[in-house]
Amino acid sequence: MSIYAIGDLHLSLNKEKPMDIFGQKWKNHEQKIKENWEKTVSNDDLVLLPGDFSWEMHLKDMYEDFKFLNDLPGKKLLLKGNHDYWWTTLAKMREFIEKNKFENIDFLYNNSYLFENKIIAGTRGWTLNDTENSDKMNHREEERLKLSLQSGIDNFGKKEIICIMHYPPIITDEEKNIKVSNYIKIMKDYNVETCLYGHLHGESHEEAYEGNYDGINFKLVSSDYLDFKLYKIN
Repeated sequence: MSIYAIGDLHLSLNKEKPMDIFGQKWKNHEQKIKENWEKTVSNDDLVLLPGDFSWEMHLKDMYEDFKFLNDLPGKKLLLKGNHDYWWTTLAKMREFIEKNKFENIDFLYNNSYLFENKIIAGTRGWTLNDTENSDKMNHREEERLKLSLQSGIDNFGKKEIICIMHYPPIITDEEKNIKVSNYIKIMKDYNVETCLYGHLHGESHEEAYEGNYDGINFKLVSSDYLDFKLYKIN
């Protein structure tokens, strides 16, 4: 059994919202994702989806996008992104997927998940730009990250931890100077070994930091960055 990740699917199967306005690379991206997924993932595998799953605004309109995901192989674990306006409480989302018999989908929201002796934890995060609002939002997300990581330890004991976020917790500028956030310190405090994130598209890929920083391995898994293929973690 393996763990894969792919973020920023930006699905819109209930109503037309063509993604190729963001570049020809996005043309028919749902089909690319489906074909690559089916060639890669087995029913015993886990796929992590760190945010921006769907363009829908309301949970009641999510049937088609969830059905697309449910029909693909493997167990899926979703995290909230900045465009997931349909996202609501954990109880309401689980009620929706249970009602519609989407049996291989779950959510990461102030909680944690155990798979193959590995803890999956995480939170959406927020932009690292220095504004009053970003400071406030980052503080809230830092507390949510602590809740998720602590729940993993409380429920499953000390095991290897994979952290997923939507916003990057570490970025580089044009001169390749590294900017880190308080999320890194929190991950260090909980001995996180791997962090996967999304959100960055197109020219923003240049901001991505990948590789080891202070003992944590970072990887950008936005779908367009991965050429709509899944990244294998183990």
